Amino acid sequence: MKLIILDRDGVINFDSDQFIKSPAEWLPIPGSLEAIALLNQADYRVVVATNQSGIGRGLFDMPTLNAVHDKMHKACALVGARIDAVFFCPHTADSRCHCRKPNTGMLEEIAARYNMSLAGVPAVGDSLRDLQPAAVLGARPFLVLTGKGTKTQAAGGLPEGTVIFPDLAAVVAELLRPAV
Repeated sequence: MKLIILDRDGVINFDSDQFIKSPAEWLPIPGSLEAIALLNQADYRVVVATNQSGIGRGLFDMPTLNAVHDKMHKACALVGARIDAVFFCPHTADSRCHCRKPNTGMLEEIAARYNMSLAGVPAVGDSLRDLQPAAVLGARPFLVLTGKGTKTQAAGGLPEGTVIFPDLAAVVAELLRPAV
């Protein structure tokens, strides 16, 4: 089975320093949903791993998060794309939970759910905390320059082997490029 792990905010949809607190605020980055459709056509399972501390901060509740994800799933369906699962951490940074990225718990849960090692699995994010747990577990870190990606690249300290692309569509084009 082919698997890819995507961060949500800044990779699939536009990010906001004030959090994505409603379905109206969830807006896809041009080309991202079509890139997911291409992954589906190439038999990838597409999963999302996203920190959602807005829940822990009281900025929105679970029904609202579910409504945001429902909008995301419906927008994907309109272009023939499918996200197989969404994993999220609702905790704030000071809760010190194991599931919040950059900790590895959320990605370990993905590995357990799909009964596979994450060695070599592409993991796409726009921040260092998206890439660090992927690298620890042997996944292939991809940084996109959308969202916080440009600031992340400028700050340096990326995990060894991180590959940088302008956006998710460019990552997918590279992953699906025929070997020569």
